[in-house]
Amino acid sequence: MNILLLSRYSRLGASSRLRSMQYLPVLAREGLNVQVAPFFDDAYLRALYSGQGARGSTLAYMRQRLRQMRQGPRPDVIWLEYEALPWIPWLIEGAVLPRGVPIVSDYDDAVFHRYDTHRHGVVRALLGRKIGRVMAASAVVVAGNEYLADHARRAGANRVETVPTVVDLDAYDVDATQKSGDTARIGWIGTPQTWKELAHSIHGILDPLLAQKRAMFRAVGAGMQAETSGTLEILPWTEATEVALIQSMDIGVMPLPDTPWTKGKCGYKLIQYMACGLPVVASPVGVNRDIVEHGVNGFLAETDEDWRTAIATLLNDADLRQRMGAAGRRKVEDHYSLQVWGPRVAQMLRSVAERQGVL
Repeated sequence: MNILLLSRYSRLGASSRLRSMQYLPVLAREGLNVQVAPFFDDAYLRALYSGQGARGSTLAYMRQRLRQMRQGPRPDVIWLEYEALPWIPWLIEGAVLPRGVPIVSDYDDAVFHRYDTHRHGVVRALLGRKIGRVMAASAVVVAGNEYLADHARRAGANRVETVPTVVDLDAYDVDATQKSGDTARIGWIGTPQTWKELAHSIHGILDPLLAQKRAMFRAVGAGMQAETSGTLEILPWTEATEVALIQSMDIGVMPLPDTPWTKGKCGYKLIQYMACGLPVVASPVGVNRDIVEHGVNGFLAETDEDWRTAIATLLNDADLRQRMGAAGRRKVEDHYSLQVWGPRVAQMLRSVAERQGVL
């Protein structure tokens, strides 16, 4: 069985790495051959993360994608991340996709809001329903949470499967030896963009408490270079070091404003923290309400005072941190691991080809 994976990014992009590429070894063991064809390359992402702005010609990326769809053997299934041609209407995109090949489209973000809530009316008119049309044309829509799944159903998708973003338990474990002395660390992980847009303000809210408790806020991926200022420690992200950096934290946080876009988030940060045995504190937005069991594996915090109280409670009680961290680890093992979902995703992809009669 041949699958053409039209991912949005190379492995450097978190969504592509986690939603599809980490499944490749499992799929290979199941006899599924996957040809990976990213739209954007590493150079694009490095420039974007460094704040230099996206590099590379959009037209060149479009041409590359068209070549990708015509190279190699005819696929049995197209595994599509979001859309094949960003900012191009479905009427054109649908016409250039290989005819008769079933599509499995995957969503871990509310990407439809890039179009249907765009500030320019022309974009809303031309592209506002584009993602819904991709979903409706798909043999299966794979949604990272119920908010995304509900959008797919309302768009007319024939089959919708909810698959959370998961971690590989072989890579993530609980390792207390990574902790550094008596200094407690509240941790966050993400990109420079999400740090500025979603998380930077929480450090300001917690800063007086952290200074009082002699604790640090570690923001992994918030910048491309390491720097420390007061209670804030910024460290660059790499795939090779992210697990150890999370293991060195004592509490993991995921602050989010309550917006249509954030309702589509899949809570992957929380799953990473919990896989490493950390208690978590998160905004009660979207799927965070499902992942965090308030008082069991962490706390849900809505107001500034909620955040300060939750963090203070955990900083003051090492045993509570351990109990909540252990509960979180068990939840990841049962519900959010590659070991659980890998075989399920393989069977789902195989079933699409079987229904199409190619296997």
